[in-house]
Amino acid sequence: MSTITALKAVKGNTKSKVEAELTKTGGLLRLAPCWVPRSFLQPGKRLKLHPDDLYAYGLNRGGIDERWFASTTPAANENRTPDEGLSYVVVGKEKFTLQKAVEDCGATLIGKNIWNKYKKWPVYSKFFDNMGPIPHHMHQSKAQAKLVGQEGKPESYYFPPQHNNVGNNFPYTFMGFEPGTTKAQVRQCIANWNKGDNGILDLSKAYRLKVGSGWLIDPCILHAPGSLCTYEPQWGSDVFGMYQNLVEGREVPWSLLVKDMPKSKHKDIDFIVDQLDWAKNVDPKFKDNHYLEPVPVADTRTEGYVDRWIVYGKVDGEQLFTAKELTVDPGVTAFVTDNGAYGLICVQGSGKINSQPLNSPKLIRFTELTEDEYFVTEDGAQAGVSFTNTSETEPMVILRYFGPEVNPNAPAMGAYRKNKF
Repeated sequence: MSTITALKAVKGNTKSKVEAELTKTGGLLRLAPCWVPRSFLQPGKRLKLHPDDLYAYGLNRGGIDERWFASTTPAANENRTPDEGLSYVVVGKEKFTLQKAVEDCGATLIGKNIWNKYKKWPVYSKFFDNMGPIPHHMHQSKAQAKLVGQEGKPESYYFPPQHNNVGNNFPYTFMGFEPGTTKAQVRQCIANWNKGDNGILDLSKAYRLKVGSGWLIDPCILHAPGSLCTYEPQWGSDVFGMYQNLVEGREVPWSLLVKDMPKSKHKDIDFIVDQLDWAKNVDPKFKDNHYLEPVPVADTRTEGYVDRWIVYGKVDGEQLFTAKELTVDPGVTAFVTDNGAYGLICVQGSGKINSQPLNSPKLIRFTELTEDEYFVTEDGAQAGVSFTNTSETEPMVILRYFGPEVNPNAPAMGAYRKNKF
């Protein structure tokens, strides 16, 4: 069995190794699984991680409830390992982080536009998988996060059927506040932090989560994700503030409310409440402005495959990330071109990607290498990638996410209502 720990870590510049691998594969870099624990949550057990490895980081670190894809973003966990949250590139019997590859190769990997503007791969995606709901929380905006030397975090959700054979304990997500909620009511919830349940969910509305659908969530909007396993393309940041103090009887410490706020404001309840975008939280058309269902890219069913937009729309006028779901029928090869670089994960089936193996495993050990995840360069995406389903019976399904402003022709919010295919 091949493991990440058996690979030799590359020291120094990776440029020559990356370029040689891209020539060999047609623009692909194979990635190893990147597992992330959360000390305050209970794993949902749908990541295909072996049950014996759920606490591979140690019980004190919490269970592994996330797998990050094509990530150059460190996980903001206490007592984290030095490389926690960073994806590793696998080349032969060697490894190095995708972060280092992007640093060394720049536009060769992510394209000139993204490299010139950000000097990094500024997005990532993950599977987020919990047994129950998590606290009502928000992610700071760009301006708010800058106050503590961080970046803001818009995010999106898609609930893949392949990872949701069960809904677990609470497949509902509270989002925002009921229209008419006042800041004074929210202020009182925060003031009641040490008096038992602070009651902030009493001011919110829960939406039933639908497998095969999703949401786009702006910064500064409160949300308490439910128990479906979620594919989450998002900005490359791990900032948040937890506004709920008890979840299923488990305490949420004050430190997780204020961890990404200036220290001088850690006891300033008015400042904490004002971190929320009020208009967006009490929006009477919240679902219309945030709910997503897949939209086909084109009518290609007669060709044996379907490519669908699963994340689209803009945040404050900017397209920060998008995502697609490709389904290839048994025995079919789909040749797919895209505008920019992307990270992909195969969630069902087996076959080839540009003659490289592409397989969705049934069960993964913590240090085991897989053949289900790749990073595709901008040049590789624009030249086209072949996806061949070698099965005679099972579809092959691939999720892939893109960086900012890569897909100007992506649908607008609400486009699913006009789906003509």
